[in-house]
Amino acid sequence: MAEAHQARVQKTIEDMVQSLERDHIRKMQGLMFKCSAECCERSTDSMTQVHSCIERCHTPLAQAQGLVTSELEKFQDRLTRCTMHCNDKAKDLFDSGAKEPAVRALMENCVGSCVDDHINLIPSMTHRLKEKLDSIPQ
Repeated sequence: MAEAHQARVQKTIEDMVQSLERDHIRKMQGLMFKCSAECCERSTDSMTQVHSCIERCHTPLAQAQGLVTSELEKFQDRLTRCTMHCNDKAKDLFDSGAKEPAVRALMENCVGSCVDDHINLIPSMTHRLKEKLDSIPQ
């Protein structure tokens, strides 16, 4: 993928992740640390009980991180498949005797379309992630 296209996707994804982190993940982290501290204050509990308590505190955050990671992996897979299709089209064009400038132009336009299409998916992906994050029991 051309550097400019890659930078556009990366910037958009970084903005989305920062928004999710700021609006959802930080709150979950705060609750996790508060919960963990309360576990540690249980002086009558055994070490195993305290560790189990702390693990329960970490579960919502781990679920949230798993959700975000899974969505980002799916997004990356789809974008990769799209750009692979562009590579195939460019190879087919080159194999049919087209000159390098025509192949480069096709590749640039095709990858640009992939990037545009996938950037347009980010708002719905963000909305879906926010709903899923909000549904994780604390």
